[in-house]
Amino acid sequence: MRPLRRQRHSWTLIMSKEMIIGVLTASDRASQDVYEDISGPAIETLLGELLLSPWRVSRRVVPDGIESVREALVTMADHDGCGLVLTTGGTGPSPRDLTPEATLAVLDKEMPGFGEAMRTASLAEVPTAILSRQTAGIRGRTLIINLPGKPASIRTNLLAVFGAVPYCLELIGAGWIDTNPALCLPFRPRQEAATR
Repeated sequence: MRPLRRQRHSWTLIMSKEMIIGVLTASDRASQDVYEDISGPAIETLLGELLLSPWRVSRRVVPDGIESVREALVTMADHDGCGLVLTTGGTGPSPRDLTPEATLAVLDKEMPGFGEAMRTASLAEVPTAILSRQTAGIRGRTLIINLPGKPASIRTNLLAVFGAVPYCLELIGAGWIDTNPALCLPFRPRQEAATR
């Protein structure tokens, strides 16, 4: 439901609606139970710190590869009703790292600024950040963001861009989320904030 910007009651509806957030782990070994997925839970833990508004998670673990990730993204966006999908894994240069390719295959619009900001933040910590190929974009009313696979990198990357996420979700009609100001102050233009 796309918000009516100048009617206060519409914001109440949006704010009370629970946001469904998809967490998708792309990993051959985790999908085969060779090792425990720690990246997906790391995203959920960070979301628990970040979000003050109602939300619930839709979580999947799939093998690396274009088809497996593409299929999961389409399901989460089109059938599960996720307003936000966060992927983890498969963003490096290895042959099986194909999450960005799968993501680009399902997007209506690419949002390259997310990847640029995440790499910039990571580069301040490790020189290998330039090897990361994560991207982001919009499918319908869903924002999809690729994150790396390591929990520490997930935190760095998600905090680097999350200030823009709430307003992006509003603009695409995905709904409203509110964040913990101690971790993230979302940017909303004055006019939008004033009509809330």
